[in-house]
Amino acid sequence: MHTILTGATGMVGSAALATMLANPAITRITILSRRAVPQAIAAADPRVSVILHDNFASYDADLRNRVKDAHGCVWAMGVSTTQVSDPVEYERITKTFPLAAAKTFGEMALEQGRPFNFVYVSASGVDAEEPAKSPRMWARVKGETERGLAILADENPLMHTRSFRTAFVDPAEHEQIKPYLPQRQPIMRVAEKVLIPALRVFWKSGWGPSEPLGNFLTNLAVDKYSQEELVAAGAQKVGDGDFIAIENPTFQKLAGVKP
Repeated sequence: MHTILTGATGMVGSAALATMLANPAITRITILSRRAVPQAIAAADPRVSVILHDNFASYDADLRNRVKDAHGCVWAMGVSTTQVSDPVEYERITKTFPLAAAKTFGEMALEQGRPFNFVYVSASGVDAEEPAKSPRMWARVKGETERGLAILADENPLMHTRSFRTAFVDPAEHEQIKPYLPQRQPIMRVAEKVLIPALRVFWKSGWGPSEPLGNFLTNLAVDKYSQEELVAAGAQKVGDGDFIAIENPTFQKLAGVKP
């Protein structure tokens, strides 16, 4: 089984990569990244290929050929509005890139004649049905991305698109990925020591420990959960195709996470 991963140098992507590396059923892992991925280098796993890719809005014939047999993708690439203040650049990273990739992978699915699972890492507070109503720029853009993924699923019966709306991702007990997490400012590290225990107590429905989260995202990419199973656990089906929006409590339920 062949999986694709983006955002491998971030927290969620690192968690997904750790799961993929630990899963013997996954025979190939292709990471699309702008730069080297230390976690992949340290793993020295022959199943892993890192493709240095600059333009995530475009996929040439060579790249398509290298991933044409992939079963699914975890799209963990993202950026915070605190990191990118320009709305145009934020939309390019958050919306243009994943939709271009999903469209490409959907075309490959039709060429190969088999389904493809595209898993988009979104955020709590997003509305895929009426994204324009959100007063927050980031939520509107992510909602538009989800809406675009729903349309792709409507148009392509082989495209299974999933959006997981992250809330509070907690890597505190995930020792395996800690060496590879982005360095925080000292003031942020102090704040996290105070906030994280409080969030675990007062926002239980939003708690997402990174290890089971990485496993859950990978399971979505390899189609472990049927549409019916996801909806029965509380996920939302949007559109006529196979697009499912998943909130954190559904993840907790299916992954056996007890807040």
